Amino acid sequence: MSFSLVAILLLALASIVHRSWMNGISPMPSSAPVRRAVVAEIHRLSEKGLIVEAGSGWGTLGIHIGRYCRGWRLVGIENSTLPLGISKILAWLTFGVQARRDSSDSSRTSVSFQRGDIYRYSYSEASMVVCYLYPEAMNRLSPMLQQQLRSDAFVISVCFALPGWQPERVITCGDLYRTKVYVYSAQPRRIEK
Repeated sequence: MSFSLVAILLLALASIVHRSWMNGISPMPSSAPVRRAVVAEIHRLSEKGLIVEAGSGWGTLGIHIGRYCRGWRLVGIENSTLPLGISKILAWLTFGVQARRDSSDSSRTSVSFQRGDIYRYSYSEASMVVCYLYPEAMNRLSPMLQQQLRSDAFVISVCFALPGWQPERVITCGDLYRTKVYVYSAQPRRIEK
């Protein structure tokens, strides 16, 4: 291996380790049963609109949603450089030019990934927020989503519950870990503390 390739690999690894340390967790791809459960809930819940994937990681969940939930516009928000770059490449390979711009054709899917901070992003236009995060992130997002989401919006959370919210449904997936997918309606069903 040449010195340049080794240096690039070490920089990429250092980037992932640094961002994982800053975030408190590393990007984790979702399993196929989890992706299928999320897509089934999207179809069940809502008319088409904007889906925001908070913490899109490597893009596997967002791209799966884009493939099977036609007519939606999906924006993945990620702050880790390497996973973000990989997700952009995968989106381009999967959707081509469509991944970079919205389409007026309502049967087509618009999928894009952007660098951003999920705690500074405005969720006010989202029809749905999808996330596969960790408990601390869910604690931070809970009041933000409560304040920003429209009353007809939904939240789908993989693995971790949204503190202070009563799920409308909890799906247990058939994967090795029996992963739970929590489905929430934005306004009407809050747990009073």
